[in-house]
Amino acid sequence: MASNNLFDIVADGSVTTPRGFQAGGLHCGLKKTTRHDLGAIICEVPASAAGVYTTNVFQAAPIRVTKESIGEEGLLRGVIVNSGNANACTGKQGDADAFEMRAKFAEAIGVPAAHIAVASTGVIGENLKMDRVRDGIAKLPAKLAADVQGAADFNQAILTTDLVEKTACVRLELDGQVVHIAGAAKGSGMIHPNMATMLGFVTTDAAIGSAELTTLLRQATDLSFNMITVDGDTSTNDMLVAMASGLAGNTTLTPAHPGWNAFAEALRYVCEVLAKAIARDGEGATKLVEVQVRGAVSDDAAQAIAKTVIGSSLVKSAVFGADANWGRIIAAVGRAGQPVNPETVDIRLGDIVTLEQSRPIGFDEEAALEYLKGDTVVIHVDLHMGEGSATAWGCDLTYDYVRINAAYRT
Repeated sequence: MASNNLFDIVADGSVTTPRGFQAGGLHCGLKKTTRHDLGAIICEVPASAAGVYTTNVFQAAPIRVTKESIGEEGLLRGVIVNSGNANACTGKQGDADAFEMRAKFAEAIGVPAAHIAVASTGVIGENLKMDRVRDGIAKLPAKLAADVQGAADFNQAILTTDLVEKTACVRLELDGQVVHIAGAAKGSGMIHPNMATMLGFVTTDAAIGSAELTTLLRQATDLSFNMITVDGDTSTNDMLVAMASGLAGNTTLTPAHPGWNAFAEALRYVCEVLAKAIARDGEGATKLVEVQVRGAVSDDAAQAIAKTVIGSSLVKSAVFGADANWGRIIAAVGRAGQPVNPETVDIRLGDIVTLEQSRPIGFDEEAALEYLKGDTVVIHVDLHMGEGSATAWGCDLTYDYVRINAAYRT
């Protein structure tokens, strides 16, 4: 188990590690493969809940249902998720199907419908096969468990083109009590969040109110999920939901609590791990790309510049080809719409300096080639204008990305 000064990293933890949570998944027939496509997380008590959602104008039906659920009391007893079908741009029938998913699952586990969130991911514009969903919901309660297998089944159920499951878990001490924060996420393509990840789920046993959890979740999102991109496309279904059971027994967290900052940092870490895992697993990707911007006039300016560089198709293509073409990087910096002094920019690829005070520096091309062939590439940009800084994550742009998305529906 790794650790830092504020919390410990639980390598084998999952969304069922925090007290009070169970999870599970099964195959109900929404996918052409036999991989799980229906899953759920439930809490044995009403959990304080928070959510952040896509800013895409075309919001999928499940988002409207989840907003209504959390908006009623700020409490959830569970979330039900399907993959293989986004239930987006499906009109009144899509709304009815999402509300039916909520009602059927609430009935199956014996809780109020307003205590259930709904999430969907997959192909846009196709109606759900509700006969299969209903059958799956009826069987799902028997699959729920507070163990590693239950969590693994849930993790599988939320995947689409993802190649790997994405999880994180930490523990810390508050008021002498052990508190856990865990998360699971999915995302591989249509990744350019302007709120959260494609689908993300956070569980914790900390005692914290819905309003306070919402504040911390939004802050964590801005520094993690909102700082990744794969292809520049913001999904219709992006959703991040957090649930806090309160069963750890700590004093309820507020900004005045001495453990507030530690909990906030631990939550941010969980979100960052999940966000970076999404970026690394971008469709067709061969490497994780990190852009660190320093010396900007503000953090907001640094964020905009970092996301512009990480989202540049030309930068991503150069990284895939192991081409140390710093010209593409500085061009992206210059078009980010933020204050930049064209005479003071430094650029490094790892430890290899390619530009200093906006002037080219002779560098070892072979060493740069070897560095860019690695599975993680870090691009450093220093503007020398202020104290603003930010980090963004993405991936390279490969032939496989085009292949996967050219035949996504088929």
